[in-house]
Amino acid sequence: MARQPFNPDLARGGVGPSPAKVSGRSSLTVSQITRIIKDALEAAMPTTVHVVGQLSNVKRHTSGHLYFTLKDDNSELACVMWRSQTGKLKFSPEDGADVVVTGSISVFERGGRYQLYARKIEPRGIGAMELAFRQLCEKLKGEGLFDPQRKKTLPRYPLQIALITSPTGAAIEDMTDTLRRRFPPAKIFLYPAVVQGPDAPASIVRAFGALNRGADKLGGLDVIIVGRGGGSKEDLWAFNDESVARAIYASAIPVISAVGHEADMSIADLVADVRAATPTAAAELAVPNAADILEELNHRRAFLSRLISHQVQIRRSGLTAELRRQAYANPMAAIEARRSRVQQLAGGLRSTVISLLHQAGKKLGSLGALIGRLGPDVRYEIYRNRLQTSRQRLYHALSRKRLVVGNRAVRMGERLAYLSPEARISRQRDGVGAVGRRLRLALDTNMRTSRAKCEAMQSRLEALSHRSTLARGFSMTRLKRGNRLIRTSDDIKEGDRIVTELADGAFESRVLDSEQGELFD
Repeated sequence: MARQPFNPDLARGGVGPSPAKVSGRSSLTVSQITRIIKDALEAAMPTTVHVVGQLSNVKRHTSGHLYFTLKDDNSELACVMWRSQTGKLKFSPEDGADVVVTGSISVFERGGRYQLYARKIEPRGIGAMELAFRQLCEKLKGEGLFDPQRKKTLPRYPLQIALITSPTGAAIEDMTDTLRRRFPPAKIFLYPAVVQGPDAPASIVRAFGALNRGADKLGGLDVIIVGRGGGSKEDLWAFNDESVARAIYASAIPVISAVGHEADMSIADLVADVRAATPTAAAELAVPNAADILEELNHRRAFLSRLISHQVQIRRSGLTAELRRQAYANPMAAIEARRSRVQQLAGGLRSTVISLLHQAGKKLGSLGALIGRLGPDVRYEIYRNRLQTSRQRLYHALSRKRLVVGNRAVRMGERLAYLSPEARISRQRDGVGAVGRRLRLALDTNMRTSRAKCEAMQSRLEALSHRSTLARGFSMTRLKRGNRLIRTSDDIKEGDRIVTELADGAFESRVLDSEQGELFD
């Protein structure tokens, strides 16, 4: 049975007649009167109301509840939306927005005021989904997620391509068929993901994280294509989720977004490095056409063939011109020129030697005059000895220089004779016959030398062996523990067990006194 409408005359303090008793009482508490008002208000109001107004004082509490005021030109209405309902909002409520709020009117007993308990908030004049889309676009654009400068360039020849889409949709078949037809060398990896419904954003984010973390295990990924086929705005809404947009932005691998058809635009398209109108268009953007590549390679091969033929002709012409030079037509002319040059150098060398001798004579004269001016006999004798030594060095140097110059002139003459064509032909004729004999002789000599070296090395190894030393009456002593060789008396202490190795065996002993004196005192 419905409750009776609220009658203010029944409450104490009213302007009407004296209040009647309520529930057998003559007076009411604040809580009771508030409860009466609440019951009367809830009974008078419909269960669900739709209130039109403008948002004001929007505050989201740390608990997740949303508090706001709904107002028009004449009145204000306090509103609250519990956390269980705020999670279903498709946009972010802001001050000044014109909305339609759906809920129920009741009294907040502790505060003694009536308010609207909202279950749904929708913007006026524009859909909630469209408003949410615009708000997220403005937020991400302000953070730079749409900045063209940060978008990565697609590789020209990708060999490893990952697809994030539903494994049962038509989009996967269109993309794989196009990729295999256009660029058969490419290897395709499918990461199945939910692309529709409330679980889709988390599934797509997991796919991006897994592919970026496991790219090295797959041999490296060149491109990621994320998308699905066409559908309604609600079907494509997963690609307008903020977490999906940030996952695409954080991907170190270039991303192509292919959501829906040409007319469909999602936030994933705006964040991705490249946006494709359809999944098929995404596959075409990801890889080149193998037929076009082969055609270009054939064109370049023909161009290189023509270029090589042209270069061969140029080099052949240059070689022909080089063979016509006098150095090849008349080799003796070059030899005569070299002989003349040698004679000129020999004449210049002779003049240089004479000049050096003259300068040395002048220097000796200067030194003699200097010695005459120094005076004392001791200094005179010292400098005279030095002068004689210098004179001898000078004469020796001049003699060596003269000998070197003469030998150089003789060698150059011999070299000219050696380089003559007749001598070279004769030497080569004689050398061909002697090559075989020298080879046989060299092989025999090397074999004897190697054998002798091996025998000598064997003798040296035997002589250097510690066994030979032991055979001559020596011994080696080591600590039994650790097998460390004892070199001095500091290496042992009393009680140590030692092992002495002789030429024909070994024996063990113990140290009684490491500080004893000479053995034969």
